[in-house]
Amino acid sequence: MKAIFARPLAAIAFACTLAACAAPSSTTSTLGYKERAVTRSEDLLRVSAAALSWDESTAVYGVALASEGVQPVWIEVENKSDHSYYLLSPGVDPNFFPASEVAEAFVQANARGVPAELDRRFRELAFRNPVLPGRTTSGFVLTNLQEGVKFVQVDLVASRRAATFSLFVPVPGFQADYKTSEVFMRDMYPREAVTNYTDDNAFRAAIEALPCCATNEDGTKNGDPINLVIVGGLDDAFPALVRRGWTPTETKWSGAIMKLITAALAGERYVNAPVSNLYLFGRPQDLALQKARDTIHERNHLRLWLSPMRYDDKPVWVGQISRDIGVRLTIHSPTLTTHKIDPDVDEARSALSEDMAYSQSLKKLGLVKGSDAAPQGAPRKNLTLDPYYTDGYRVVLLFDRKPTSLSEISFFPWHNPGDRQQDDSGAGR
Repeated sequence: MKAIFARPLAAIAFACTLAACAAPSSTTSTLGYKERAVTRSEDLLRVSAAALSWDESTAVYGVALASEGVQPVWIEVENKSDHSYYLLSPGVDPNFFPASEVAEAFVQANARGVPAELDRRFRELAFRNPVLPGRTTSGFVLTNLQEGVKFVQVDLVASRRAATFSLFVPVPGFQADYKTSEVFMRDMYPREAVTNYTDDNAFRAAIEALPCCATNEDGTKNGDPINLVIVGGLDDAFPALVRRGWTPTETKWSGAIMKLITAALAGERYVNAPVSNLYLFGRPQDLALQKARDTIHERNHLRLWLSPMRYDDKPVWVGQISRDIGVRLTIHSPTLTTHKIDPDVDEARSALSEDMAYSQSLKKLGLVKGSDAAPQGAPRKNLTLDPYYTDGYRVVLLFDRKPTSLSEISFFPWHNPGDRQQDDSGAGR
């Protein structure tokens, strides 16, 4: 817990005070988490989960858990089987907090009321094993605070059997640069405009026909190359990304800009740092994700646009991925600053493919031709004039809910990543 046992990030807190940053506030009712819970069923088990917002956790527990870096996750398990099941809390968060530990820490920090009542409240709210046959059990697991979205893995074990549910749950109160209801919950295209591909060759041709690059707002200048295609959605692709440490980006509001500046000055991480807008299909990215490194200067980040394509009924996202390696001043950005990208954009593409292989959700991948190759000796430039070079390929990553081991990952019958050769112009690794 960030403030009870140690109080780091004081500089960020001070900067937020100067910028009049308020604690995130949920726009939902304080007890509305059950209404938005994500539910999955399999055989005779039904699991629901919801991550509580800042306001909701305070209302439920009576103390500001979020201010101390603690986030309750509500889990309900309906067991219609003949076996008793046990919930494994480390699956929800490997570094979860026992209810007794958090209660004791709050008592020591500020003993308002009767300490015994606080301890009793925490214990009563905790999820209690086992989930008996024919019963429904619900309660909270105390996890580390996350903003935007949270990947919740519910592992249930019984004698000689187990069940795993992967749930991708939104967290209210985060000013994300996308709207979950718009991106995931409604049809962005009319039904007649969507093409569902079942033939690999036809799908390949459609991907290769996409524009070479993202552009500026009016489409008059090309930016970074379109080098990524993700096939999947809330049930498979995005849980896999979150599981591997990819986080949503925050919208460019005053508090986010102040956090970005503070992190840059302090040389610290900002895992939800905003990204600039690029355009495809006549609109800015539908969502952006990033995998932060040790400081704000370094991250791998991607932008995604939902396309009017589907592959075997799965949504198809088209994207751009590159690696940031520094921050510099520029007149080509409204904020007068930008991240400098690693010019080898193919490296970021390969790194994502390898990262997703460990997610256990990557089922199939392959490469298709995209933009023209740009050799290292004659690089192109993006919209902020950073040079980049590329072999011009796009990686296609197909995800599935069913776990897939490394040895089970297959390849589209196109250009396999391991077969890529350096072309005559000298591009490639």
